[in-house]
Formats: sequence, structure tokens, C-alpha cells
Amino acid sequence: MKFSIQHEAKAPFIPDGLRPYFEYRDLGINQATSGKAVMHVIRARDGLHTTGEWHHHEVEMQIIYILKGWVIFEYEGHGEHKLVEGTCVHQSPAIRHREIAHSEDLEILEIILPAEFKTVSS
Repeated sequence: MKFSIQHEAKAPFIPDGLRPYFEYRDLGINQATSGKAVMHVIRARDGLHTTGEWHHHEVEMQIIYILKGWVIFEYEGHGEHKLVEGTCVHQSPAIRHREIAHSEDLEILEIILPAEFKTVSS
């Protein structure tokens, strides 16, 4: 592992992540940890909305923290939850979930172990 520091001006948001209705800003943790973890900020793309598909991720750990706005997720066995600014969720490994809706100004901080993982539609 190595030291890493990243400033927003040098890491723009790009629309090439898992979901087309979000854009992602990589925070350099994947490279700093040699793939042990990934950390990024996800934000809503103007005019695009969720498609609401059920899925799960094959991960060891996934944590999301709402920086701005709100999002509604449904988690299998736990129902729907509206996550607002300051909400932190540990999405247990392989939990089936789907996004129902999000605000136009949504921003999420996400940490996942390992950095490379599989997403399975279900």
C-alpha cells in the first residue's frame, strides 16, 4: 500500500461507471491499495433516472455514505429505505437490492472491497 492524496480539480467526474445515470469520481484508493479497495464519489447525471433493476455485488464489504441529496433503495428482507444526507449504510455482501429513485443533486461516497468485483442482475 502507498500514500495517496487527491484533489478534486485533478479527478473529474466521468460517466463510465456501473450505472449510466450516475457519474463517478475515482479517489485513487484502488491504485494506492493495489486493488484491495476502491473508493469513489458517485453523483446523479442531469436528466437521467434509475432503471430499478434488482442486483447484488460479489464483494467482501460495501459501504455507502450520502454526501448530498437523497436516494431510495429497496433491500431484500429489509424493505425500502430513504437515505438522506449523513446516512451511512453497510450493504452486507451479496444482499439483493435496487434503487427506486434519487434526487437530481445526489452525491454518494462509496467504499468497496475488493476494488474489482462482479455485479449480478437478479
